[in-house]
Amino acid sequence: MPLSSRMPELASFEIFLAIAQTGSLGGAARDLGLTQQAVSKRLAAMEAQVGVTLAARTTRGSQLTPAGVVVAEWAARLLDVANEVDAGLGALRKEGRERIKVVASQTIAEQLMPHWLLSLQDAAVRRRGGSAPQVILTATNSEHAIAAVRGGAADLGFVENPGPPKGLGSCVVGHDELVIVVPPGHKWTRRARPVSAGELAQTPLVTREPRSGIRDSLTMALRQVLGDDVRQAPPVLELSSAAAMRAAVLAGAGPAAMSRLAVADDLAVGRLSAVPVPELDLRRQFRAIWVGGRTPPAGAIRELLSHIRST
Repeated sequence: MPLSSRMPELASFEIFLAIAQTGSLGGAARDLGLTQQAVSKRLAAMEAQVGVTLAARTTRGSQLTPAGVVVAEWAARLLDVANEVDAGLGALRKEGRERIKVVASQTIAEQLMPHWLLSLQDAAVRRRGGSAPQVILTATNSEHAIAAVRGGAADLGFVENPGPPKGLGSCVVGHDELVIVVPPGHKWTRRARPVSAGELAQTPLVTREPRSGIRDSLTMALRQVLGDDVRQAPPVLELSSAAAMRAAVLAGAGPAAMSRLAVADDLAVGRLSAVPVPELDLRRQFRAIWVGGRTPPAGAIRELLSHIRST
């Protein structure tokens, strides 16, 4: 229920309580660093607003009326709560500058965030022994990251799904590409002609869960070549992490579309083989997301993003 127009603002209660405690307009003015005229005008405006006489002015000071005594008690309780809230808000602001809750898709959390955070700490130390914001990181998929930022459970998110999420501020913080991986010696590695987009769409794959960034990125790439009505074969397995997908591919469950960042070491030593699909554009962007406009919120969020984009 909204307050009535008769409810004075906190500053008026503060001045009135000073009058009650000092017993005069002049004493209140000295305590608050105001002129006596300003205190007198504020008291008169407060009395006019509430419709009750609160203090009687005399040559010896200001005497509270019976109503004024009651209001002074209320004012003391109200200002105690206001000071508690003010201090609490200050602590929250300080915490927002020093600690942020970040939610990131699996690929970003595993492959990029450790480097970003260590680099941020090193940069802070070089700035005359400063400290970096504390980052509380949760790894999930892109859909859950978007929901966490929208719902206020996270201050900042990092996602890998195609395109910027609607209704959130975002910026590009990195680039990646998907690669189709199979075990060494797989039939796709021994054929002369390349795998087509249509053949890939019809092949049961090892995939991430629905609405993950990798899965959505592959679907969009296939649709760009085969049309929006393309039908993909049901997955042979749906797994929630790159490690699980890698193990399934090595066990012979089927091919998978994975982040090149996640399988770079496997490709380098030959544990996995990359199968090109020339028709598909498998490049993608990593984005930071936040609630608000196009400019990231000031404080730890902007500091972290500025550092990431400069590295």
